[in-house]
Order: sequence, then structure tokens, then C-alpha cells
Amino acid sequence: MKSQCHRLDGRFALVTGASSGIGRAIAERFAAEGATVAINYAGSAEAASETLELVRRASSDSGFGERPHRIVKADVSDASAVNAMFEDVLGAWKRLDILVNNAGVLQSEMPSESCTLEEYERVIGVNLTGALICAQGALKHFLTRPGGGVVLNCSSVHQIIPKPGFVAYSISKGAMDNMTRTLALEYAERSIRVNAVGPGAIRTDMNDSWIHDPKRRCDVESHIPMGRSGAPEEMAAVFAFLASDDASYITGQTIYACGGLSLYGEFRTNWVS
Repeated sequence: MKSQCHRLDGRFALVTGASSGIGRAIAERFAAEGATVAINYAGSAEAASETLELVRRASSDSGFGERPHRIVKADVSDASAVNAMFEDVLGAWKRLDILVNNAGVLQSEMPSESCTLEEYERVIGVNLTGALICAQGALKHFLTRPGGGVVLNCSSVHQIIPKPGFVAYSISKGAMDNMTRTLALEYAERSIRVNAVGPGAIRTDMNDSWIHDPKRRCDVESHIPMGRSGAPEEMAAVFAFLASDDASYITGQTIYACGGLSLYGEFRTNWVS
């Protein structure tokens, strides 16, 4: 990946869930724009190592040379693991400028009355509680020094669009909106910006069930006003903008990068008076 943009040069960023998908694309894009990146993962160490190689290559290709990028393992739903992650990153770098709360899980489809408490708590634990725990770690550090910082949350169009059969996931993303806005308002005077990105149907491993099935993919994309699904790199571009000083006057917002899904596409033709 080559980039002529140096918007994040000198910044230090922690990206959770960065071993694949949108998180990997964010880590790579940030490195291409000059950031030093910590790659958080909870599952495959091999996948995290692949991300690290891509991040190193992005730095090199963009003319930034070697940076102390690193990998750090932690289940974000585990407060003690998150604390250890921040100790690791801050111990190595002595500073953090950007946190991207990207780690997320999707529940199996099921009627809402059948969603077990165990499944609900698993999804909420990673998608919502984990994001808050990580945000708290970043905020505590930001408040120890001048200059503020940036917290970015990876939400979803299902922050505002109901998703029947996925009640835990829908709740986690709906609540993320309020968390984003609450933290943004609380810390705005301390030069800390908090925003979110709401992806739509993106071609990641999480959506493998339809990406490689031509019929299902056609059905999914037929509901998207722009007529196509999105790429992780397109999401990463929005995160890079929000992390940079180009977005210095933006806080408490969610940018929907969804090909128009959040525009109520079924109303493209008037079927009511």
C-alpha cells in the first residue's frame, strides 16, 4: 500500500481486533499514513503476524522506514487482559494517541426469544463492554498529558437499523452510539475526540456466509443503494480521516460508510403517497 499522505506521522495507535478484516485494513492504512501501530488480537497469532508484516510493508512503502510496531494479545472483554495490554503498549512506547475499538463478534442468527443469556453476554462483552474498558484505558492516559487524543469506535449500520434475529448484536451497536456521544461530550474540553464509523455490508471474514455465494451476495447487494458491498480498505480510509487533524472539529459523530444502506433504500421508489 502506497500513500503520499502523512496525516498520522508521529502518532501511536492501538487497533483492537486487528488480525483480519476491517481492523487489519485500519492498521495497514494508519501505518501508511505514518502511525506506529499496536495490533491487538485474541485468536490467531499467525493472522496477527500477517497483519504485522503488512503494517511494516506499508510503513516502508510510504517512506517511513522502520517503526516499533507491535503485536499484543488480549480478549477485550477481560478487564485484566486489557489492563495488561495497555501496560505493554505504554511501557514500550510511553504514549498513545489513538485508540480504535474495532474488536467485535456476531452472534448466530436465532429468534430473539431463543437468545441465551450466555450468548447475549458474550456479544455484549466484546462489542460493548470491551470497547468501554479499552476507552477507559486510553482516556486515563490521555488525561495524564497535554494534547488530548482520539477514540474511534467501529459500530455498524445496525446502530440505527434493526437486525431481527441478531438481538444481542443490535443492542451492542445501538448502545455504542450512546457511549460514543457520552464520552465525546464528557471529554470535549480536554481535547479528546470520540467518534464512530458505521460500516454496512463489508467483504470480511465475518460475512463469508454470503460473500462467496453468488446468489446470496446478489441478494445482499440488491438492498444497497450503491449496488455493491464495501471493501475493508474503504472503511480504513474513513477511520484514518477521523483519526487525523483533518477531523479536528468533529466529535460525538457516527459516519455511516455503508453505500447508502442507512438511507432507507426501499424508498428509492415512492410506494406511499
